[in-house]
Amino acid sequence: MLLALDTATQYASIALYDGQWVLAELNWRSERRHTVELAPQVNQLLRLAGVTPADLTVLGVGIGPGSYTGTRIALSFAKGIALSLAIPLVGVSTLDALAYPHLPAPAPLCALVAAGRGRYGWAIYTPGTNIPQRETDFGLHKMPELLPHLPPNSLMVGEMSAADRAWVHDERAGTITLLSPARALRRAGALAELAWARFLAHQTDDPVSLSPIYLG
Repeated sequence: MLLALDTATQYASIALYDGQWVLAELNWRSERRHTVELAPQVNQLLRLAGVTPADLTVLGVGIGPGSYTGTRIALSFAKGIALSLAIPLVGVSTLDALAYPHLPAPAPLCALVAAGRGRYGWAIYTPGTNIPQRETDFGLHKMPELLPHLPPNSLMVGEMSAADRAWVHDERAGTITLLSPARALRRAGALAELAWARFLAHQTDDPVSLSPIYLG
């Protein structure tokens, strides 16, 4: 049983995955309340699925990019559980987990997350593949600086401010496809599947040394 945790931005998501199915998932807008909300929500998730902490065999955690504080909250929480239960820990890039449900994409896919001060952490993913394959390094830009990096006919997925969504629509109408907020929601169920695949491949991380991806 895998518990997946992601608090990289103001949106938080947690999920339970048994290797075949997402048994339960909670997604909510936490703003800056991750610290006080995460543990109670995990307890609620376990109750929903009829699972106890003793049933957990592996943890998956989003390691960013994202906000400086948000990314560290889930990672610290996951490290504590992994060490106390002596179970493996798998770190997954937040952007890889965001891109994964939209693959194989018909065009270059730009996944982005809010990183504070009007900036976005982002990467472009190869179309036509079933697993996230980044064509670029992680970038950190405000929207006007980010757009020139996008290939023509790109898809954009991720949380964006209403002002930036409107600006992209005005600047690149017809050449950039913006997925709707509901379709662009970052889900821990996707992170769980990626983490499970790495777990089966024995690609686990040291809970002491695993660090967040921070671009600022």
